[in-house]
Amino acid sequence: MSEVVVECTGLTRTYDQDSVPVYALRGVDVSIMQGDFVSLSGPSGSGKSTLLNIIGGLDRPDSGEVVVSGTRLGTLSESALAELRLHKIGFVFQAFNLIPVLSAQENVEFILQLQGVASAPRRARSTAVLDSLGLSQMSHRRPGELSGGQQQRVAIARAIVTNPALLLADEPTANIDSATTEELLLLLQKLNREQGMTIVTATHDPMVMGYTTRKIKLHDGMIEEDETAVVV
Repeated sequence: MSEVVVECTGLTRTYDQDSVPVYALRGVDVSIMQGDFVSLSGPSGSGKSTLLNIIGGLDRPDSGEVVVSGTRLGTLSESALAELRLHKIGFVFQAFNLIPVLSAQENVEFILQLQGVASAPRRARSTAVLDSLGLSQMSHRRPGELSGGQQQRVAIARAIVTNPALLLADEPTANIDSATTEELLLLLQKLNREQGMTIVTATHDPMVMGYTTRKIKLHDGMIEEDETAVVV
């Protein structure tokens, strides 16, 4: 049987907007299994990004519980949450979030440096993952010298170089064109199918949803649909 990577129980989250409470999540229950490739979709304000951020420990629920790889996030301090993110979760953001003064390789190595990995294995691991994503010829370039699609691939390299239990992507195709989007999705599909990587992406892009094997649709902070596709 597949291992449960994420278990969310009774999640609620409310924000204040002009002193008026806005309900982002209303009692969400969901389990994500090892090897799932999940899209969280829904209209703006449906709660998809909030759910993704809570799963990743970037936000905390008002009530309910999140367990990631057997660890209850609600029991962790902020520093312990940061350690969990560093070692267990890879993040890919809409805006790439690369460090502009570092080369592509240095950006990928940076997270390994934070983990305390020594220089030689750090360079070897970053080189291998950049090669696997077709970026070996661009490893010396800084983000400003790369296209949007190349920057997103560097961001993915940085996210997966630590072999995380979970890869979270927030609107990863928002700043790239349709051709580059398809290349990116084929890459994520390969990581999911060949390495069994568990991937959860918040998206409004139908093309992204077409590649995921599980489609969770949210509406008004609640799960409206949860559909698992047959993989061929």
